[in-house]
Amino acid sequence: MKLYHVYILASLRRVLYIGVTGNLENRLNYHRSFENPMAFTTRYGVTRLVYLEEFTDISQAISREKQLKGWRRSKKVRLIETTNPDWADLAPDLVPHTHTVPSLRSG
Repeated sequence: MKLYHVYILASLRRVLYIGVTGNLENRLNYHRSFENPMAFTTRYGVTRLVYLEEFTDISQAISREKQLKGWRRSKKVRLIETTNPDWADLAPDLVPHTHTVPSLRSG
């Protein structure tokens, strides 16, 4: 059975990114590789998996992703902290962080 994941990534400064995927390992690899320098996750160093939900129906996963994206930040933080109060990386060994976080400082 195919699984789909709605996930929340966070930076060390707790900048959040919400996404949906049918291949979590590949998607984390993309985010953690900083392949696209213009991507939000690259610009803000958003690479730590802090929340995850599984679905067997892609439509339900997409609906949930849209729902979470519509929430206020405070509600997203409460959701994360219900299952991950320390904001630990839930997939530290699944896909290693192979690059350093780019600096947001200029010059």
